[in-house]
Amino acid sequence: MTSFRLAALGACALLPLIAQAAAQINAPPSRTVKPATEREPIYLQAEEVVYDDERKIVSVVGNVEISDQGRTLMADRVEYDQTTDTITARGKVSLMDARGNVAFADEVVLTDRMRDGALKGFGALIGKTGRLAARSAERINDNTVIANRAVYSPCTICQKTGSRTPLWQVRAERVVYDQDAKKVKFRNAVMEVGGVPVAWLPVMSVPDPTVRYASGLLTPEAGNSTKIGYFLRAPVYIALNQSQDMTLSPMASTNGGQLLEAEYRVRWNQGGMWLQGSGAYNQEGGLSGTARNQTYGHLFGSGRHNFTQEWRTGFDVQTTTNNAYMRFYDISFLDRLVSDIFVEGSPGRSRFALTSYYFQGLRSSDIQAAIPYVLPRLEASFIPTQKVAGGAFRFDLNGVALGRRTGRNSHRLTGEAEWKKPFVFGDGQIWTFVLNARGDGYHFDVPAAGATPASDYTVKRGTAFAALDWRWPFVAQGGSGRSYIVQPIAQVIAQPYGGNPANLRIEDSNNFEFDDNNVFSFNQVPGYDLIETGPRANVGMMAEALFRGGKVQTQFGQTYRLRPPDPLFARLSGNSGTSSDLVGSFSVKLPNLDITDRISVDRGNGTVRRHEIYVTGTRGRSSVQVSYVQLPTSALTLGLPSRQEINAQLDLNVWRNWQVFVAGQRDLQSEKFLNTEFGLGYEDECLAISVAYRRKFTQDVILGVPPSTSVILRFNLKTGDTPIQPFSLFPRDVFALTHP
Repeated sequence: MTSFRLAALGACALLPLIAQAAAQINAPPSRTVKPATEREPIYLQAEEVVYDDERKIVSVVGNVEISDQGRTLMADRVEYDQTTDTITARGKVSLMDARGNVAFADEVVLTDRMRDGALKGFGALIGKTGRLAARSAERINDNTVIANRAVYSPCTICQKTGSRTPLWQVRAERVVYDQDAKKVKFRNAVMEVGGVPVAWLPVMSVPDPTVRYASGLLTPEAGNSTKIGYFLRAPVYIALNQSQDMTLSPMASTNGGQLLEAEYRVRWNQGGMWLQGSGAYNQEGGLSGTARNQTYGHLFGSGRHNFTQEWRTGFDVQTTTNNAYMRFYDISFLDRLVSDIFVEGSPGRSRFALTSYYFQGLRSSDIQAAIPYVLPRLEASFIPTQKVAGGAFRFDLNGVALGRRTGRNSHRLTGEAEWKKPFVFGDGQIWTFVLNARGDGYHFDVPAAGATPASDYTVKRGTAFAALDWRWPFVAQGGSGRSYIVQPIAQVIAQPYGGNPANLRIEDSNNFEFDDNNVFSFNQVPGYDLIETGPRANVGMMAEALFRGGKVQTQFGQTYRLRPPDPLFARLSGNSGTSSDLVGSFSVKLPNLDITDRISVDRGNGTVRRHEIYVTGTRGRSSVQVSYVQLPTSALTLGLPSRQEINAQLDLNVWRNWQVFVAGQRDLQSEKFLNTEFGLGYEDECLAISVAYRRKFTQDVILGVPPSTSVILRFNLKTGDTPIQPFSLFPRDVFALTHP
């Protein structure tokens, strides 16, 4: 057998080149044949070329490879019939088109420079994982494959003996693969999961695995709930264009009427917008009141637009027509909704923001007319890039206008200037000197109870303090990159008494939590209405161990005063009297483990007043989260009782792609469960299926939201290169392990 290699440029059809090759059979292997006119190059490589002059057939044999305009044909034997202008390839045939799709066959007959053809024993690779196999197939116009008696699956097929059945596949009498539209269409199709037929469809279409988004039906969701009965949700995805899409999710239920959820997303060069809403019609009523034929709705959304790199505007919206609607249909479990619109800028180190807020209360005790709206709130900070008198200077301006439909309205404007300068001494001590001056102006249109005059009035306040912050870090180096830090901390604040006028209305300082986050703050009270006054000192210590892959950290502190603070602080837990509670925290941060322990110890009798523990652990696809919360009775203005709860959830990867999920929330004071949830699921790169049970024990009699039990089945056939996501049966806002 003679070794032969030939490269030719400019042939107008593929196999006439082989005829030329036969005429040049004795030419050197590297010789190039050029026709009269230069065209796209065609490359041929084979071990032997045979030319049959009588039959006008040119044959190339042995490891044949032919490339033409991005298409490549490989086979054991290729024949070109000059009479019919056809190419026939036999034996381990593979054909790759210009898009990178690969087809396999036992025998292929091609025409029109390998654009069209008929294939026997056909198989094709589509994208990274898609596979199409058929008894026979034909290729038309270089962009459409029609397969007969075919099987299609986007799943990766295991190569182990006995494990080559894909997780799901579609058998069809006829399959049409449109490469331009990137769609696979089926006729007379049977869907199989694990080789078992589960559904028959007369017609069906799916996007090929290379598609990132395409309009079409999404996997439906079915279940049963004691609130709405049996339900079925059938979402539809609509790809409007490359920067816009929409999802419509109609749901029908036996006791909850009809529900339509919609989500719209759009991106543009300077920003984007997201809107999610729903509407429901329930012939049976279902919520508060006895009226039948009730309608409800909600709207969530967010939008941002950047004018420049420093300036932008945006909005956030959360609203509903009924206080119990979203909880009744398990859309959201929020009990306070916040909408806002803003404009903000960050030129240099400074910042400016103007924001308006609207709040909607969903608790049965909320009186919407008494909840304030903010129109607007001003936040401005000026921080020069250069030092002022050798130190860091900043000036902050903050203002707010609060209005109510019923009740008082108020306006406040606050200006605050601060200068600080650190001093580092040779033994490592760090002394920071701070000067602060602040002025506030208030206007109220309804006076405080018992105050005079009995009409609109104003309140003015001015205060200043000087503070000295001392820290002395001790650092020790260990082996393997370990280091240890111990740092005592002391702060002394000199400030006059009497900074909280008697007729001051408190709007933003009620939710006070004295803990490790603010123990070393010069003003520990949140908001702007209340301020700390009088001489005081904050003392404590921080210790930290750093090593490769993690750290362990702890800190504790306490506040001391010469005399008890303003009487207003008597309502605030943990920070009244001449000394505060002892507060501290302990945390462990490792790659697969996160532990945080926060504690507050009563200064008088040493009992634990407040205790919070949060633990998160992960290993592979398994994870566990546990939280314990013990909270004292909150400030009287909040009206919240003491609380002691434990909250846990477990995702356990029991075997390969199988996972179980268990979650629970228990009130330890009443010894009752608030929520429980468990389920079983399977998920890989091709298939996701889960069944879950949820029980909610809480209820709201006034709003008409009873305890409920739900069973939900989810089934998802993946059609693209979708990564495996952490296993999830329900939205986790019910069991969110966040700070209360």
